[in-house]
This record gives sequence, C-alpha cells and structure tokens, in this order.
Amino acid sequence: MASRTVYCICGEPYDSVRFMIQCDSCKDWYHGSCVNVKEHEASDIEKYHCVQCQKTVGPSVLREVKNYHRHDYGDGNADGKAVQSGTSVFVKELRSRHFKSADEIVIRLRGPQLSLPYFVQNGFNYPILVDSTVGLGLQMPSDSFTVSDVMDYIGPNFPLDVIDVARQENIRMPMSEWVEYFNSPVRNKVYNVISLEFSKTRLSELVKPPFIVQKLSWVENYWPKNSEAYTPFCPQVMKYCLMSAQDSYTDFHIDFGGTSVWYHILRGEKIFFLIQPTPANLALYEHWMASSNQSETFFGDQVDVCYQMTLTQGQTLFIPTGWIHAVLTPDDSLVFGGNFLHSLNIPVQLHIHEMEKRINTPEKYKFPTFETVHWFAAPYILEQLKDSNVSKRELNYLVTGAKALVSVLKIWSSDSQNHKHDDVPPGINVTKLIKDLMKEVRVAEKYASSKNPVVAARRAPVRQKRKEAAKRVEKILKMLNPQMTELILMKLGTQVPDNPT
Repeated sequence: MASRTVYCICGEPYDSVRFMIQCDSCKDWYHGSCVNVKEHEASDIEKYHCVQCQKTVGPSVLREVKNYHRHDYGDGNADGKAVQSGTSVFVKELRSRHFKSADEIVIRLRGPQLSLPYFVQNGFNYPILVDSTVGLGLQMPSDSFTVSDVMDYIGPNFPLDVIDVARQENIRMPMSEWVEYFNSPVRNKVYNVISLEFSKTRLSELVKPPFIVQKLSWVENYWPKNSEAYTPFCPQVMKYCLMSAQDSYTDFHIDFGGTSVWYHILRGEKIFFLIQPTPANLALYEHWMASSNQSETFFGDQVDVCYQMTLTQGQTLFIPTGWIHAVLTPDDSLVFGGNFLHSLNIPVQLHIHEMEKRINTPEKYKFPTFETVHWFAAPYILEQLKDSNVSKRELNYLVTGAKALVSVLKIWSSDSQNHKHDDVPPGINVTKLIKDLMKEVRVAEKYASSKNPVVAARRAPVRQKRKEAAKRVEKILKMLNPQMTELILMKLGTQVPDNPT
C-alpha cells in the first residue's frame, strides 16, 4: 500500500476543507485549528513560526499597519496613492459627504398596496419603501433576534463567506467564530456577511418573503416542485441573512442576473446609494467594473445623479431590476432579504446577464441556473400571452418581455453558440416553444394596436365560447328523445344523465 503524505502535529493527510498555514522557517504545514491560528487572522501575520521554530527564531511576526487608506495597509509607500473603497479613511470621508435625497425617486407604500394589480398598473421601475410589515405578508423573527440566535438555527460549524471590509477580500469563517467576533466589545477589523443563504436550514422556518415577492418570483412559481431531476438544483436565492458590523461597506453593484431585491431591516440601520439603470449609467457601470482602478474610483461620482437614502429598523425596501447601488452600515445590523427574477422587467434582466458575461463575472457571483429558469418560465409567459383575460397594460409588458426572451432563447438553443444544452429542461420542444412565442407576440401586438373587431375576436374570452357551445349542445339534447341522447353520449364517452330531457 502506498504511503500517504501527512502534515501538522496531528499527522493527518491534506484536507482541502481545513485551513492550513505554513511555517516560514521550517516550511512545514499546520492546521490552523491545531496551532490556534484562525483563518481570518492569517492576513495579519507577516511571518508565521511554528511552536518548534519559535524556540530558535522567535515568535511569529505580525504585519505593521503603515496606512489606513489602502487595501494593503502594510504598504509603506502609500502616501501618494489614492484612497481605496472600504478602508477606514474611505468610510470616514463617505460619512461626511452629501448626496441628493432619494425621496424624489423612492415610492412609499403601505403593505396592502403592494399587489399584482399595482405592478400591472404602475410597473416596477423605482425603489419601493414600506415602513411597516402590516399587510406585507412578511414573516420575521422578533426584533430581539441576534446573531447568536442565527447560530442556534444553522449550527456553530456552518461555513460563512465573510468580507474583510478594509481589504475588500473574502475569507472563510465558521459561524461560531463569527458570533465570537460580532459579540466582542473590541474589534480590530470590520467584517461583513452578505451571502448567507439559509433556505435549507432551520432558520428558513422563521422567515417568509413578502406575499408580492412570492407571487412574482419565477423560481417560486415556475420551477417544478416534484421533478427529481431539477428540484435538488433549484436556485436558492430568496432568503439571505446579512450580518454587518458597524462601518461595513459594500461597493456599487447590480444584483446577479438583474434580479430584484427585497430587503428588511430587523435590527440596525443601512445607508443606500442608488443609481438609476439608464442606458448611459449601465454603460458607465460596465466600463467601471472592467477598469483597473475600480477600487480607487467612487462610481457615484461618474454618473449624473447618485441618490442617498437611510433604511431603519422595521422598514422594507424593494429594489427593481438593474438598479446600481452601494451600501454603508452606520451601526451593527441584522437584515433579511432575497433575490427574485420576474416578468415585469425581462429585457433588463437579460441585459445584466449579458453584461456579466462580457466582464467575466465569476460563476459563484452569477445567478445559479439562470438560463434554465428562463426555459421554465417561457411556457408560462406563452400561456399568459394567450390568456384572453389579460389587460392591455399587462399585455404590453408581457409582449416586450417575450420579444426579448425569444431573441435570447434562439441564441441559447443554437448549436453554433457556446451554451450548455443541458440547461434546457427535458420535455420542452425548443423549436415549437420559440415558434409559438413568436406567433403569440405578433397576435398580441396586432390586438394591442388595432380596433378591428376581427382582430379583437382572436382574443375573445375562451370560457365564454365554451359556455356558448355547452348551451348549444344542451339545446340539441332537449330536442332529442332519450334513446338518441343515450346513443350520442355513449359515442362521446359521456355518462348518460338521469333525465336528459
């Protein structure tokens, strides 16, 4: 039997899941847990010396903080360099700045007003703020809920992706270490957790998104619930827990796949910097994302207007498709929120997805199974286009969305394109689906623009037609004798009524 290479004082083989640190003297590797070094502490160590080497070369050497305005705070030649996002100097300057109030673009509603008829009538193009959970259909833990309670529901060993705000870098940390850090009265770092999706944990039982989100979400309504092939891979993006230390900063971004966002402050406060997704702003954003000095350039200064709004405890914010935003945390905060794709802004969702590909967004930061979700949604959009009860206003955005969807489905299904064909769910006739969508779009466009009764008749209520046909059959049956009625019904495979006359 071949021998296995072992490491550390524990003599175990390499495990990619466990954090390890190398001694700068003897070059041996050690598990952090075995030598009492936490993963998030490693960035502060200039030279690590193991217990044995400390006897000859001395203790480990910590990095000296030489500046507070650069991600590399050990850079001694940083005096003439620009301030970078997330650093303590950046946050202090941002707090002192003044921006245009978001009051002129944020729509304030009460919970009961946020309904499908509202969105059909008004669309979803501007952020919506709801001050109270009353009538919102939102289920939350009590406002006394803490990060320690979060650990009780997801477990102390649950792995977290944590952002070191000053360095704008991701690190890994078990939930127990996060709670220890968050509850500590003295912190020498600012850490932020914004990607804890908990749908498959016990915490999920305590949280339900607003009713309107459940009504609009494609994943919630169109992803098959009983499909063995697809249910295990259902994208989990509707329930996030965000735990942010004071002075946390998340730089400007658009949520993955152009998803819309629901965002409820359970405890604390957030300051949003909001930028409208106009074609010009989206073009500027794409250029900024691809630039080499992105961290040194505050994107809010690149556009014509950057709005600021403060979100406080108990408030819920709904951010529409494509809105560019950054977030500052003035006080320790605990937030619940989620993302959802929907039919109200299909063209913008697809535009953001294509932008993500152009700027080479890593897969982990993209909407999971984005294309598959669209294939699942397409047949439902087709049926909605056919529905005679759909209002003209609703039909207008469905037509706009369906046209954009047809264009991209053609590309995704093309053999000449670099697309994974397993993204297309089994049972979907791609050619027929695209053809039917194109046909219904043409019919709907004619209907929307024509007063011709012949064209309008194409979308006459189907249920009314069926009622009229049933009445004609009933009238004929009354004219026949019982024997003839029985014969007709038997031919039709229908049970003979007790009294057909």
